[in-house]
Amino acid sequence: MMILRFALVFSLAAHLCAPSGFAVEAAKVPPPDKKGSNRGPENPELKFKLPPPPVLSPEQELKTLKLPKGYKAQLVASEPMIETPIEISWDDQGRMYVIEMRGYMNDINAAGEDKPICRVSRLEDTDGDGVMDKATVFVDKLVMPRGVMALGDGCLVSEPPNLTFYHDTDGDGVADKHEVIAENYARLGGQPEHMANTPTWCMDNWIWSAAHSERFRYSGGKFIVEPTRSGGQWGLGQDDWGRRYYNYNSDLLRCDLLPPQMYLRNPNVKDMPALNYQVMKDQATWPVVPTPGVNRGYTDKQLRPDGRLATVTGTCGPCVYRGDLMKELRGNVFAAEPCGMLVKRMTTSETGGVVTASQAYQGKEFLTSTDERFRPVNVNNGPDGALYIVDIARGIVQHKAFITHYLEANIKARDLEQPINLGRIWRIIPEKSAPVAVKLPKATADIVPFLDHANGHIRDTAQRVLVERGDASVIPAIKALAVTAKTPQGRVQSLWTLEGLNALTAAPEVLITALKDSSDKVRVAAVRLSNASLVPQMLAMTSDSSAEVRVHLAAQLSAQASPEAKAAVLVLLKKGGSPLLNDAIATGVRGRELEMLQEIVTAPGAKLDELAKSGLLQMLANCVMNERRAARVTQLLELVSKQNPSGSHQIALLNGMAGIPLDKKSKPVPRKLLYLDAKPESLNILKANAEKDAKKLVSIVDAALAWPDKPGVPPPPVVVPLTAEQQARFDKGKVIFASLCAACHQPTGTGLDGLAPPLVDSDWLLGPADRPIKIVLHGVGGAMPVGGRIWRLEMPPLPILDDEQIASTLTYLRREWEHNASPVSPADVAKVRAANAKRTKAWTAEELKPTTVGKK
Repeated sequence: MMILRFALVFSLAAHLCAPSGFAVEAAKVPPPDKKGSNRGPENPELKFKLPPPPVLSPEQELKTLKLPKGYKAQLVASEPMIETPIEISWDDQGRMYVIEMRGYMNDINAAGEDKPICRVSRLEDTDGDGVMDKATVFVDKLVMPRGVMALGDGCLVSEPPNLTFYHDTDGDGVADKHEVIAENYARLGGQPEHMANTPTWCMDNWIWSAAHSERFRYSGGKFIVEPTRSGGQWGLGQDDWGRRYYNYNSDLLRCDLLPPQMYLRNPNVKDMPALNYQVMKDQATWPVVPTPGVNRGYTDKQLRPDGRLATVTGTCGPCVYRGDLMKELRGNVFAAEPCGMLVKRMTTSETGGVVTASQAYQGKEFLTSTDERFRPVNVNNGPDGALYIVDIARGIVQHKAFITHYLEANIKARDLEQPINLGRIWRIIPEKSAPVAVKLPKATADIVPFLDHANGHIRDTAQRVLVERGDASVIPAIKALAVTAKTPQGRVQSLWTLEGLNALTAAPEVLITALKDSSDKVRVAAVRLSNASLVPQMLAMTSDSSAEVRVHLAAQLSAQASPEAKAAVLVLLKKGGSPLLNDAIATGVRGRELEMLQEIVTAPGAKLDELAKSGLLQMLANCVMNERRAARVTQLLELVSKQNPSGSHQIALLNGMAGIPLDKKSKPVPRKLLYLDAKPESLNILKANAEKDAKKLVSIVDAALAWPDKPGVPPPPVVVPLTAEQQARFDKGKVIFASLCAACHQPTGTGLDGLAPPLVDSDWLLGPADRPIKIVLHGVGGAMPVGGRIWRLEMPPLPILDDEQIASTLTYLRREWEHNASPVSPADVAKVRAANAKRTKAWTAEELKPTTVGKK
């Protein structure tokens, strides 16, 4: 096995092991993070004094599950076969791998969280009745594992900080070899609610994860690793076309409408509205019984007057139903809400590649329970077409780092700490049905037809197995299926399977046929998979009837510098039809944004007011400014000054130059001074001709520019180089940030909406050094202005880091991304730590403003 990281070969971080009780040699596990410091009122009133809920057997709990007419729940597995299940994954023979996180919250203080008491079990249904009747402990003695994915002769398992490939070479159901493929997959001893999880083989043949900033590709016995933009908190799903869906505890559903790698083409693009797109706006939820034991139940808005959860607070494990058993549910998205003891159903619609979701019901939910220990944490498609619900089955679901005084009082008053050895997996099926799992044939050639199976889970599994085996002899059959499959889903799945087998370059005829397919989804896939050799065919598609196809054509053709490609992009832009066109074009013209703007504003018949409204002019102008090349900024000013002062397109261009975000909820972040060789005459023209709405924007642009002898402008800053000791800390901090912080704040420091604010140019980071030190030591919560927005998120303290590690991380952050703040020393950290030794709660923004300790 080899690992390729950023296309460079690295030596394998681990070795193949012989069986010996089979547990990875444990690194020293730090004690679990301390109980959180932002815990709300210390003596909260328990508004709804309900009696302790009884502990129900699986049979008793089944009677509490309520579903719409026509559906039923069936128990698939329960204790003592499994305990504390959190995630499942199926292999090609219908066997289920189950993560059992038996170390999670064994009491209010998370006792045992640092102990190797967790495991992965492999369950089998040997008689085909839908109930698992055989269990084997596949991997034992794990510490807080967070994800599992069937692969080859075993599975991937995430056990922080590693992602490990476990093999069963002799077929006895017990792993006997393993290899570590990543050593930065979450943090050892870290906060389990915000770490990498759910490795998933997606349609693009990459293994994506929630809350992790890298993706993996397995081909020919090698793993390739590359950075990407992560999303989500717990759980990951995909639809029939390969779009990934995820969510956050208080945010039901988000999606990447475009591939994140598209944005990596152009780092000058800062607005990324198609990523982390909020598909579901309505966060309302309707449990069937009062749910007083939620973390913020003491607030006015979290619970309804009758004690029921008003909006989601623990939603997780999203799943797009893609089975063949309940056709009326196809394409619907299901998400677990353990705090409300329910599973929500959302219907979806799509226009121009933009997906939106709505509540399937008003005032009720798809699956509810009256049992307060029914705690669904994941929803999955199964090989039988059923919908599977993973039920952690316990009273406590909130990790101790975030438990409020209110929730702790509820837990103790109602005896919710125990028991901790329960766990159930359910499947939802039609009444009067008994579906049986589909098992793939052993022979590789016989698997190919399953790429066109009616069950999306089976199609995904067939694709994965074919790609991981890499048998070139089946390529002709897959090529034929890419054209003849009965369903668009089957043709798309076949195309991506060919991509995974590296068979498309030598088969342009398959893509040429797919580019003419009657299904727009097949044409979208074909455009995405085409390379420069097929530009002539793509140039002929600019009048395609599908707006989504035109979006991906724009993404491909905007990356081509030929006059024909430029002309085609302008045609696509004129046709419009989707807001995603902006992103597709802007990400493809890196280094040519100014030229594209010039083409757009001078094109005959250009509908500049419409383009201004779309945001494209603003986005491209912003790119030119972000590039920070003085000569090109001067040219942009000349272009803007020649536009009609009364036209909305001049305002749009100035908005981009001024750094006004496309997101109207955000405020502009002041730009760093850019030093020009001389004062541009075009700036004088703009000042003289600007009308009311433009004057303020011109002033903002003026303030961002400097030139020799400009009054009130300091000379270019002198960057004080780091000493050898400080540089060593910078290098160490870069590693710590990548493994600990990047999943939330992103490798680029730009943050992630709904999860973490940006660090780039943040005053909280770059101001006096004691300010970020305090945040790392004690956390921060409440309303906090960052990047022109008010963020209402909580950052927990990081007690696992010592003074040297904190100093290293902050030194890196204060000098990366063109930052020029002072480095931080361990002595700085020790001073702040000592001055606040008695502090037990998180800081607020108001407290951090009047800073007197530390240095700038």
